Amino acid sequence: MADTITPTPATATTRVSSPAGSTGVPGVTGKTVIDETVVSKVAGIAAREVDGVHSLGNGAARAIGALRDAMGQRDLGRGVKVEVGETQVAADIVIVAEYPVSLQQVADGVRAGVARALEQIVGMEVAEVNVTVQDVFIPGDDDSEDEKKEARVA
Repeated sequence: MADTITPTPATATTRVSSPAGSTGVPGVTGKTVIDETVVSKVAGIAAREVDGVHSLGNGAARAIGALRDAMGQRDLGRGVKVEVGETQVAADIVIVAEYPVSLQQVADGVRAGVARALEQIVGMEVAEVNVTVQDVFIPGDDDSEDEKKEARVA
């Protein structure tokens, strides 16, 4: 685990100092810098892996994300906001759940998966993971609306 974590607001990075000799190589010390965007991506990837999560982010973020995906610039941190302290991290995740899953179970799964990923990959204690279910995705809903529009035009 990390000894010291200090956010630097100007560069939005997290500095993690390792104790002397903890690198496994005697006499080699140094600093590890983890950018907040990396923490957001780790949380976003973990949230997307939970069964019942269709996508992340609110409507506007998903629309912009679709454009970025089309250009080949996928934003894995979309729908994720992290706050990094000296020894802890907090995350706010906005999800779109798939219908008809239990929303509480999906939120609990996201909370557990994100916390586990942040502790294991980033090496920080997780203070909280807040999950907002922004929408519910119903498969086939968009298809039927497109058919109705086409039928009226003909």
